[in-house]
This record gives sequence, structure tokens and C-alpha cells, in this order.
Amino acid sequence: QVYLKESGGGLVQTGGSLRLRCTASGINFKIYAMHWHRQAPGKQREPVASISSGGSTNYTDVVAGRFTISRDNAWNTVFLQMDSLKPEDTAVYYCNTKFRGSYFWGRGTQVTVSS
Repeated sequence: QVYLKESGGGLVQTGGSLRLRCTASGINFKIYAMHWHRQAPGKQREPVASISSGGSTNYTDVVAGRFTISRDNAWNTVFLQMDSLKPEDTAVYYCNTKFRGSYFWGRGTQVTVSS
């Protein structure tokens, strides 16, 4: 059973930083790409950042240069360092991965950026 758990969300002021963490179990973590998505109130879930098994990264344009995704395979954990946060970054942040043809998601962690 694949299990993903996010943590690290919270309330921060505009311009502040947060570091999200997602810990995985039930998979050989190091061979799978990991992804962060987010869903703001009343909006569809959207991709934020991805990291391949080899460490290559991709970001959506609106977070590029402000967010950094990384992974620690020894701890089965993927991180999302979020800097220069804006109110429009307010959302529930989810990590996910594709395992044996199916997508698995965590329950998310709330990030709220006050203006």
C-alpha cells in the first residue's frame, strides 16, 4: 500500500517562507518521480513542481524562481521550499506519485499566505 503524508503547511505573511515535506511508504521511493500539486478554493488542482528519480526538476511558471523541489531518498521524503510567498499561493498542497500505473495522493497540507 502506497502512503504519502504531507506536512509543513501553515500561516505565513506575504514574502515569507515555508518548507513542505512529503514522506512516502510502500514504494521503492528512489526510483519514482515525485510531484507537488496545489488546489486553491474554488479552483482546479494544478501542478506546482516535479522531481525525477535522477533529480531533474520542473516548475510551473508562476512558482519558478521562488519554489525549490528536492528529495532525500534515504528518508523517502520530497521537499518543497517555498520562498517569497504571495497570497495567490494560498492553497492545499498535495504530493503525488505514479506507481504501477495508478496515481497516489496524500491528504494535503494547508498553506495560507496573508496579505
